[in-house]
Amino acid sequence: MINKKVHNAKEAIKGVTNNMTFMLGGFGLCGIPENIILELVNSKVRGLTCISNNAGIDDFGLGLLLKNNQIKKMISSYVGENAEFERQMLSGELEVELIPQGSLAERCRAGGVGIPAFFTPAGYGTEIAKNKEVRVFNGKPHILEHALKADFAFVKAWKGDVSGNLIFKGTARNFNPLMAMAGKITVAEVEELVPSGELDPNEIHTPGIFVQRIFEGEKYEKRIEQRTITKK
Repeated sequence: MINKKVHNAKEAIKGVTNNMTFMLGGFGLCGIPENIILELVNSKVRGLTCISNNAGIDDFGLGLLLKNNQIKKMISSYVGENAEFERQMLSGELEVELIPQGSLAERCRAGGVGIPAFFTPAGYGTEIAKNKEVRVFNGKPHILEHALKADFAFVKAWKGDVSGNLIFKGTARNFNPLMAMAGKITVAEVEELVPSGELDPNEIHTPGIFVQRIFEGEKYEKRIEQRTITKK
C-alpha cells in the first residue's frame, strides 16, 4: 500500500510556484484547508488563480492571500463576507469570474471525470452568458461551460488514512470531494490521520487514488461567518 503521508503543510505544498492555478475546497469558512492557506501565505507565492466557492473573510481563509495581493484572479460563486475581495474587484485590482454555485461545482466535477464541457441553463440571459455558445435543448436555451482543472487542489477532510482515502463531515462535503478529483496534484489536510485499513470503505467519500499527499493538520479555528444565537 502506498504511503502518501507528509509531515506538515510546508512539505505538502512542495512544488508550488508563482502563477499557478489552485482549487481550494470548503463552503464559506467550513471545511477550508486552514493549514495549507497559512503556509501559502508564508511562501509568498504570487500571481495565483484561485478557484473556490468564496474567498473567506478579511482576516481568515483566502482573505489572507487577498490581503497580501498574492491572488491575481478569483473564480468563485460569491463575494461573501470579505470587504477586501469586494474592494479589489470593484477597483479592478483583482480579476474575478463569478459563476453560479451549481455551475461551479459541476465544472469542477467535469474536470475530475474528464468531461471537457457541458451545457446548462444556469446563467442564460445574464452577464455570465456573454461570449458563450448557446444551444436550445427541449425548447430551453443552454450555455456552454468548460471544465475546470488546477495545478494543485487543496482540500480539507475530517478523517483520512495514509493511502489518501478521505471522509468529509457535514457541510465540508461541499466542493471538497469534487475539487479533490480535479487537481494535477491533490493535497489533503485532515483532522485525524489513521493507518490504512482503519476507515470503513462504505464511509469513504474520496478514494485515495485521487490524492497524492496527505497530512494531519493542527490548531483548527473553524470560524463562523455569521453566528446567530437565541437567548433563552
